[in-house]
Amino acid sequence: MRLSIERKAVKVNPDSKRVIARFFFNGPDRAKEVIQRVMEVNEEHVFDLISPLLQEYSKRHRNITRVFNRHCSKLKAYISELGIDFDSLSVYRKLLLGSYFTHEYSIESAAFFNPSMVDDPDQSELEEGQRRVIISFRAVGEGHVSSITFRRALFGKNNEITVLPAGNYIDEAEIVRNAVYTKNLFFEKAVATQINVDVLKELEGQLDHHFEYTELRKIILEAQKSHQDDTRRLEYDKILWLADSYYEIVFSLDTDISDRVIFPISEYERKGIEDARFVKFTNDDGSSVYYATYTAYDGSLIMPKLLQTNDFINFKIMPLYGAGAANKNLALFPRKINGKYAMLSRIDGWNNYIMYSDKINIWENPQKLQAPKFAWEFVQIGNCGSPIETEDGWLVITHGVGPMRKYVLGASLLKLDDPSIEIGRLKEPLLIPNSDEREGYVPNVIYSCGSMVHNGKLILPYGLSDYSSSFAEVDLRTLLDRLKADGI
Repeated sequence: MRLSIERKAVKVNPDSKRVIARFFFNGPDRAKEVIQRVMEVNEEHVFDLISPLLQEYSKRHRNITRVFNRHCSKLKAYISELGIDFDSLSVYRKLLLGSYFTHEYSIESAAFFNPSMVDDPDQSELEEGQRRVIISFRAVGEGHVSSITFRRALFGKNNEITVLPAGNYIDEAEIVRNAVYTKNLFFEKAVATQINVDVLKELEGQLDHHFEYTELRKIILEAQKSHQDDTRRLEYDKILWLADSYYEIVFSLDTDISDRVIFPISEYERKGIEDARFVKFTNDDGSSVYYATYTAYDGSLIMPKLLQTNDFINFKIMPLYGAGAANKNLALFPRKINGKYAMLSRIDGWNNYIMYSDKINIWENPQKLQAPKFAWEFVQIGNCGSPIETEDGWLVITHGVGPMRKYVLGASLLKLDDPSIEIGRLKEPLLIPNSDEREGYVPNVIYSCGSMVHNGKLILPYGLSDYSSSFAEVDLRTLLDRLKADGI
């Protein structure tokens, strides 16, 4: 018999009005044609064209002039090729040029799902029994491109959930590239991404044990000049794309959490940033930091990546390395165990694995932890977020895939001091899609990327058929007792 679980009457739906202003580029030849046409407009008419655009789009974006100027700056090389002095252009002509290379993208026009929850760094001015949380979502727009976006929510004394309204604007972050790369790790990942080995050997001998982005870029640009073969030039491009996978992003301090979107930046994530699993990680000294594992997808290859932040304003992003950093479903434990970082993974696509590491970005020697056991998980079993520490063991919310590719949620219990040992697993699903939840972008799917315990209850956010999101609640003590009773 399945446990009693309470669904909350709260739904978070996609909103197609949530748009960002992105750089629009259709190749060098068309770009130069457009630039030439704009340059032929007389100066008086330039103002007549740009003025109504600024008035219209300032209502939809926080600082549209900054966006137009930034996008115009990306055209400097093409403007120079046309024999035009960029610095001599008037303010309004630069804005007009930028507008022709800008388009709006609706980040959640298709879906808004697979939530993950962590404590908000700000817990001030709350009453006893209340809690402020940050929820991340996978937002999907045109072309099935996924990004990470956020909402703030408040848990009440009786576990009522209030998701605060989103702001009126959405902002992308400023990108900072100041990474220092470790050569052996960088080239190990390059091999995993199927870059030509001969090209890698050629570059490897020119780099120190540690090197910077600017150094690598300079060497690659010189190498491309000496090779006319398009296939080889593409391999050099792939190496730069991999280097671009390391970056920092910084949001403006005047943005609300709901204004911030982490949109695909590097070429290796151009088709989406999927299913971020956030966790509040407690260091040995008692301090905390937020991590998230997510899947970067370029249309063919999957690259597991790690995101780190203290304040949800500044983020560091890097790839993960090692035999265990493969496929999807990586979820970090919220503290070290026996002096080592611990992570769940699903490297083969259908079993759960566990692995340990001295370094948070290097994961080797994954050991099988769980295989499908019950009919509702015969196709695959995976985690639904970071394990939750309880007095009885590590509580892991799982997903199982059964007949008709139906996704349901289950739960398992791992030994506290040795989570490689499973001590309990629900024989029946914890949550299955009901008649109101089975229709959507992908039918018959419920999925979560991270739950938490509040006032003795497990609060479980979950995606509804990959379209929208909702919440459910189950008594923690009852769940733990059932897990121990079911055993393995």
